[in-house]
Amino acid sequence: MNLQYPLGMFSYEGALTQNVIHTWIDEIEALPRVLREAVNDLTDVQLNTPYRPGGWTVRQVVHHLADSHMNAYIRFKLALTEEAPTIKLYDEAKWAVLPDAELPIDVSLSLLATLHLRWTTVLRNLTEEDLHKSFIHPENGPVSLAKNIGLYAWHGNHHVAHIQALRKRQKW
Repeated sequence: MNLQYPLGMFSYEGALTQNVIHTWIDEIEALPRVLREAVNDLTDVQLNTPYRPGGWTVRQVVHHLADSHMNAYIRFKLALTEEAPTIKLYDEAKWAVLPDAELPIDVSLSLLATLHLRWTTVLRNLTEEDLHKSFIHPENGPVSLAKNIGLYAWHGNHHVAHIQALRKRQKW
């Protein structure tokens, strides 16, 4: 198993049908619950264990999901309210070592629950025209909202898979 990419890299070349997009939105909506289940009953020692050699700790992964998904939500709203805005990048590795990354994980689990409620409310009300709107990623160029929904569905599942794989390997 690839410890860094247990689900592989995000890739989708098929048609972005309403069924595909709704499945991705369902996965984004489920992430807070699925993540909470993945970290259920972990001790502080377990939370401070890296999911792979050289990787983030489980605690950092949980806080990273909140950081990343907050940024994604803002990017979606910018794309919906501006004409192809250029987004601001952030250094996720540096964010992962700021003092808030040491907080109890319930802080980010609660944040994700409310953030995902707001985010999926927006996502479930996107029109066909909205799905074609995009933002400009300074390194990757234009990114459509439709494809970005898939990327963030994968992103949440990707990090949950890190935690689940660690639990399985450690027999937690």
